Amino acid sequence: MRVLHVCTEIYPLLKTGGLADVAGALPAAQSKTGCDARVLVPGFPALRAGILDQELVTELAPAFGAETLRLYRGTLPDSGVAAYVIDAPNLYDRPGNPYADAGNQAYPDNFQRFALLGWMAARLAEGLDPSWQPQVVHAHDWHAGLAPAYLKAAEQSTGRKLAASVQTIHNLAYQGNFPSHVFGYLGLPAHFFDINGVEFHGQVSFLKAGLFFADKISTVSPTYAREIQDSEQGCGLDGLLRTRAADLAGILNGVDDAVWNPATDPLIAKHYDIRNAGDKPGGKLACKTALQQEAGLAIQDEAPLFCVVSRLTEQKGLHLVLAALPLIVQRGGQIMLLGAGDAPLEAAFRAAATAHPQSVAVRIGYDEQLAHRLIAGADVILVPSRFEPCGLTQLYGLKYGTLPLVRKVGGLADTVVDASIENLGEELATGLVFDSFDDAGIHAALRRAFALYQREADWKQVQERGMRQQFGWDTAAAHYLALYRQIATDQ
Repeated sequence: MRVLHVCTEIYPLLKTGGLADVAGALPAAQSKTGCDARVLVPGFPALRAGILDQELVTELAPAFGAETLRLYRGTLPDSGVAAYVIDAPNLYDRPGNPYADAGNQAYPDNFQRFALLGWMAARLAEGLDPSWQPQVVHAHDWHAGLAPAYLKAAEQSTGRKLAASVQTIHNLAYQGNFPSHVFGYLGLPAHFFDINGVEFHGQVSFLKAGLFFADKISTVSPTYAREIQDSEQGCGLDGLLRTRAADLAGILNGVDDAVWNPATDPLIAKHYDIRNAGDKPGGKLACKTALQQEAGLAIQDEAPLFCVVSRLTEQKGLHLVLAALPLIVQRGGQIMLLGAGDAPLEAAFRAAATAHPQSVAVRIGYDEQLAHRLIAGADVILVPSRFEPCGLTQLYGLKYGTLPLVRKVGGLADTVVDASIENLGEELATGLVFDSFDDAGIHAALRRAFALYQREADWKQVQERGMRQQFGWDTAAAHYLALYRQIATDQ
């Protein structure tokens, strides 16, 4: 099976969110099964610099505002997965965030930058690289959403199917919507600008294009696949998704054991595993002490240390965490946050750290290495999201014996079992779960976390059961291959 993953970021070369972790791990896991999985990415500076052994495949005429346009083929470091890189310097060679300028304003030519990505995927399916053609084009998020549309346009033009397509929704809230006039720049048939096409409330929607034209749709957890077919979380696309319910699969993301494993992680203070995670003293306690020292928190183990690794947005429920800070501090707990996002949230967390320096620590920004130390050193990781397609940090928490405290939504509901009396008795519990997206919901869960922490045997049981959970990429890779086999062309 020849599969082309179309995406905009790949761990460890370029990461702004969980998409990078998926793009770095899934093609590698598929390659281990004998699948010829490759990736296509824009030539952002970090990707141009990090992809190895690049050779020119072809040079093309200028398109989509690209003054010069070349396609290179190289390999990803570590995994050896083949990677195609679109070299269009005036579109992609920009400092900082790949999607927005220094003021966090989306680049006005993003419709051209990412239309080129989808168009190039279709050209590869046509045979742009004479040595390789994909049977399946797998588009990730809105940035790649036009790939299925360009494939469908080519099919209608030639009467021949170039490749099958899958559109994966990593977060339905991000849709790539642009004013209607940009349609004229895309080179798609005129009848594609229609409710049965790329049109969405008078705009051009890259994600809707993928959802409408792809042969199959996937998203990153079974529960989220159901939730987005309802109006509350459907973001205006629930009607379309209901009509395509038979083609929609929820496939849970995984954890890359080579990157996230407390027994081998080179970024943490001391290694540990399921056999000794709860020991005192032990490796996890050493990680906690080291984190407290690094953050300037009081060195103590009488109460839990909570952590947050997240974008600071309302969607992630960080206002609930702010409201819960007094409870954490009053009960002798501590919390450390790593993240960036909405300016008022950043300011409020900074103010809390200033007011309670021994109990609250905040690092604004993102630091992959600190994220590892945080998750290894904390006792509980907070993920109180309004909606959460899959979530990865709760999976990292399970792996590291850091109990996830999550809201029962999306992938969080699929991966964490609440430490209720019944679940403790039946040895099912792996974390703490609450339902209502409000202060009362998170407060109740936090009170239970403090109570459980004082019951050392029960805490250790939940910790160990969480660490036994298997969320490897092998399972996800197998599910995707089964999906591909339903639609793959026979080239």
